[in-house]
Amino acid sequence: MRELLARCTFPEPDRSRPPPPVTCALSGGTDSSALVALAAAAGCAVTAVHVHHGLRPSADHDATSAAAIAARLDVTFRVEHADLHDGPNLEARAREVRHRILGPGALFGHTADDQAETTLLAMLRGSGSSGLSAIRPGPTHPILALRRADTRRLCDALDLPTVTDPTNTDPRFRRNRVRHEVLPLLADVADRDPVPLLTRIADLVRDDDDFLAHLSGTIDPTDAQALCAAPLPLARRAIRRWLTRDGYPPDSAAVTRVLAVADGSAIGCEVAGIGRIRRTNQRLRVEAPDGRTGA
Repeated sequence: MRELLARCTFPEPDRSRPPPPVTCALSGGTDSSALVALAAAAGCAVTAVHVHHGLRPSADHDATSAAAIAARLDVTFRVEHADLHDGPNLEARAREVRHRILGPGALFGHTADDQAETTLLAMLRGSGSSGLSAIRPGPTHPILALRRADTRRLCDALDLPTVTDPTNTDPRFRRNRVRHEVLPLLADVADRDPVPLLTRIADLVRDDDDFLAHLSGTIDPTDAQALCAAPLPLARRAIRRWLTRDGYPPDSAAVTRVLAVADGSAIGCEVAGIGRIRRTNQRLRVEAPDGRTGA
């Protein structure tokens, strides 16, 4: 336990203060169960929350198992029910529901294996450095440096009644194919475990991404002349920062269209979910679909 905790990023305990309160997502699987066990061992006041999606026949059993795990670890526990239905973008919708229910600052049991998968999925989408940075290390992902083998070993040692999510082998989810097909193939081709290599790529790219984001922060994205004078990577970032809504930045094609408006190649362009971008007196503005002008 001490060896694993040394690789985690839980809040440091302070004997002069009450234990820091944390909310942990507890699905009942090995990763989230290890998260709760390690958070408790780190001296946190843990509230484990199981989000009951109700999407499969085993959902009630999973909730019961999660309650048993929380009881075994002597932490506060509750179940939250989500109104979710099967269909397109199920993984993304389930993730959004979990984050909304758990609230900001909740802890999740993502591991280095999840990090490697996320980096590969970003590559398959053609993402830039922000996407390739994958999951950002920090207090909400305290076990990101651990491997799934570590979490399984810990749960076995603690004799926790974990569950297996049958959807983790469903090939309709791209992450599962990356996990069960792509990563084993890469291991065979490279003749080594690709997970440390992919997590290192994410770390290196993230440092570069943070630096470029800092530089682009000095650019006013509504100033057409400033955009045209800036290095292209910084101009693109300034536009993405300006037009990001609800955490979703515009795609690269939309950014290119906005740059064309800035340099006068186009009189205006549409950006999905934002409105029409126009230029007046060297200033860019957003015209919402109802004709109003926004920032």
